Amino acid sequence: MPLTIELPSIEGQAAFNLKRWHEILADSSLTKLPHRIETDRHGHIVMSPPPAFHHSQRQGKIVGLMLALLPEGQALPECPLSTSDGVKAIDVAWLSAGREEHVLKPVLLERAPEICVEIISPSNTVSKIKEKQALYFEAGAQEVWTCGMDGKLRFYAAPGREVDASRLCPGFSKGIG
Repeated sequence: MPLTIELPSIEGQAAFNLKRWHEILADSSLTKLPHRIETDRHGHIVMSPPPAFHHSQRQGKIVGLMLALLPEGQALPECPLSTSDGVKAIDVAWLSAGREEHVLKPVLLERAPEICVEIISPSNTVSKIKEKQALYFEAGAQEVWTCGMDGKLRFYAAPGREVDASRLCPGFSKGIG
């Protein structure tokens, strides 16, 4: 017999995530930790080790290229996003200039940036990346990119639907080394 899990509405989960994220940001003991903090849909804290230098280096390269190729928006590292499975930290996100978040400056995004990028690391599993990809698209992302351990980029237009190049940033390289 298949298992069925009832999840709260997106709006209900977003309100819960926002409340929980405020609590986490206000907890001074958590600010001293070097770990990346995310939550699951129940508000439980999920910590992972800080990224390695190579991971940060790739984030920097992607941010730099986005700023050069998409100057009308903003490239954001470690961007918190409310999803149906809690708050997730997008490795690199690109938010277009017309988005209201630039003015409102929320503590987390409730709608995904147009582009979400996940950088693969040894601790990431394929299933974890696929879950994040699905969550980002569900939250409104137009594209999700992955950067492999070899620096190769893969572009997705929908969950599991890889495309040859980014539609939003067609000049973006397929590899960053």
